[in-house]
Amino acid sequence: MGDRRSAPATGIALSERAPQELPTDIDRREAPATPAPPAAVEPAAVGPVEPASVGPGERATAPAPRPSALARRARRLASRAVTKSGAILLLLAAWEVLPRVGVFDRVFVPPLSEDLVVWYGLLLDGPLPEHLRASLIRSLSGFGLAVALAIPLGLLIGWYRPVADALTPLLEVFRNTSPVALLPVFTLILGIGETSKITFVLYACSWPVLLNTVSGVKTVEPLLIRSARSMGLGPLRLFQKVILPAAVPAVFTGVRLAGAYSILVLLFAEMVGAKAGLGYLILDTQSSFRIPEMYAGIITISALGLLFNLLLLRIERRFSTWRTT
Repeated sequence: MGDRRSAPATGIALSERAPQELPTDIDRREAPATPAPPAAVEPAAVGPVEPASVGPGERATAPAPRPSALARRARRLASRAVTKSGAILLLLAAWEVLPRVGVFDRVFVPPLSEDLVVWYGLLLDGPLPEHLRASLIRSLSGFGLAVALAIPLGLLIGWYRPVADALTPLLEVFRNTSPVALLPVFTLILGIGETSKITFVLYACSWPVLLNTVSGVKTVEPLLIRSARSMGLGPLRLFQKVILPAAVPAVFTGVRLAGAYSILVLLFAEMVGAKAGLGYLILDTQSSFRIPEMYAGIITISALGLLFNLLLLRIERRFSTWRTT
């Protein structure tokens, strides 16, 4: 009986010592190694960089110079000019080559170089300056009057509905009538002097300016008008700050068209009862079979129209700098 009581006690004692004698998982794991602190790195001394030494028999090579911004811009402008004027250069080359190879008769279509020689002679010692001055006075006078009258009238018609209702039927009648068809009427009423020619140019140039101005005012974005009114702008300030700037592109489109018309229709007017002008020069040289002088007049008209259009484009950019490109 005594032996049986002692066995359990021994078992309990062994079980109590087991946690102390048996190794645990924590004891088996090794402690992680502590990383050593990084060695201190001394900063490199900063000082002036000395150029590499060059031997007595060697030559120092300088770096290749970069193209300046001005040179890059010049090349870019030259590339754009060639791209935009490629068709014109092709036309001038054909004008020079085709008569020489026999495609056109040189009597009726002389090469461009011969026409330019005659043009230079007329400019220096001939009547070309006189004809050019007469045409410029007539063209600019009619064009200026058309712009001064048509733009305010177009703004009124486009902005005020009663004015539009009263004048639109009359405008529709005359806008579909060719100005050239009315040239005899101007000649009969005003004679063959300067008044009829300037009035004829005025009439022809008024329509593109007037119609484009009306269209520019009527096609202003309605959201801009509502926004301006919601901010308390009155009719006058609304017209000044919103309507007029928004209509500038359309107005200048009409002005540029009128500039071209002022030269084209003037030729018809100068061919009827005129004694000076580029139109008279072309008709007179054609009737007397002075073909190179006739082409000299045509070249002058083309150059004049091109320069006039470039001037109007410059003015348009000046007055519409707010536009995004």
